[in-house]
Amino acid sequence: MSLQDDLAAVQRCLDNLVQSVERLEKQVGGGSLEIRRVRTDANHLRESLVLLAEAAPTLHPPQSRPDLVGISDDPYNSALWTDSDDEGLGARDRHAP
Repeated sequence: MSLQDDLAAVQRCLDNLVQSVERLEKQVGGGSLEIRRVRTDANHLRESLVLLAEAAPTLHPPQSRPDLVGISDDPYNSALWTDSDDEGLGARDRHAP
């Protein structure tokens, strides 16, 4: 799904939420603190979605995956490791203290 499709899906869900809150408000009455808080929260969600939709063009697009690099199963040239230390073991020509 694209970002616009996701935003539209969220908008539809919020519209359903607002309608449900309105029906609930008719059943329990609009004067209670709890229903006012739910209505206010639903309105804040709508406002936040509008802000997100306005900012969507400036959001960073998802990064595409870099091209995969194949690594051969052939053994490495042992000359690459002649002057290296074995991690945790120290140098080959010295003893641990």
